[in-house]
Amino acid sequence: MPRLKFSIELSYDIDIPGCDFIFSIHAAQTQHQTVVSELLDISQNLPFNLYTDPVTHTRFLRLKALPGPLLVRYGATVDIDHHCAPPEQLNEVSVANLPGAVLPYVYPSRYCQSDRLHRLAVKEFGHLWHGYARVQAIRDWVMNRVTFRANSSTGTTTAVDTLVEEVGVCRDFAHLMIALCRAVNIPARFATGIDYGADPALGPTDFHAYVEVYLGDRWYIFDPSGVAIPMGFVRFGTGRDAADAAFATIFGGVRGAAPVMHIEAIPNASGVLVVPQHVPYALSTDGQFEPT
Repeated sequence: MPRLKFSIELSYDIDIPGCDFIFSIHAAQTQHQTVVSELLDISQNLPFNLYTDPVTHTRFLRLKALPGPLLVRYGATVDIDHHCAPPEQLNEVSVANLPGAVLPYVYPSRYCQSDRLHRLAVKEFGHLWHGYARVQAIRDWVMNRVTFRANSSTGTTTAVDTLVEEVGVCRDFAHLMIALCRAVNIPARFATGIDYGADPALGPTDFHAYVEVYLGDRWYIFDPSGVAIPMGFVRFGTGRDAADAAFATIFGGVRGAAPVMHIEAIPNASGVLVVPQHVPYALSTDGQFEPT
């Protein structure tokens, strides 16, 4: 299994009277993603709360910072023992048979207006076999239709905006793929993390947004941006769209610098260096849902 070691440094200058933060920068602990070690350092001496969502396994760091500079550093070593499955064996699940916790991911959301894309999705993908191959076709359609361009969108850019403009960053690719999947009743959710193996031509290591789609009995990984290697994703958070899974949600006046991030593959517990690579099978870091 791959063992990945990474670090994140976030720097802010906070206005009076202070600022509330909700961070999602901790590696998720899942059935197939294990945090071997981790370290958190906050420059201000203040209390904080670390809350783990029991369904998504997203870990939220909450704190109220004082006026002035704030530096948040987090680092972890993570083992990823992917669940692997032959794509041809993964079928879609009818809405009537979906686990209750999956239902929110077939509905439209703020950035993923699947109701507005229903006719397009049925026209393009309605005739395809209902399984992994149809999801892959949606992923390929988005990747071929949209061009990756840094700083080409804003925090209010939606899936429909990306469809019209045909440019975006990883979060925009993810929103469009999610909206198209939901438009044909395939549950899809937004995932954030850090990735090993991204094209260095795109710039320094940064947070990465991708897609998880519910097929068979669990969530499987897809990268519609095509700029990274899914085997090298360390998952932080998941949600309906970016509104649920931002790496930092801020309540107050603040100025921030670009994140400083680093990730590397290191030898695992067996002393073997496993470097993430593209593979022909489906990957998941999530556990199996029990039938309902």
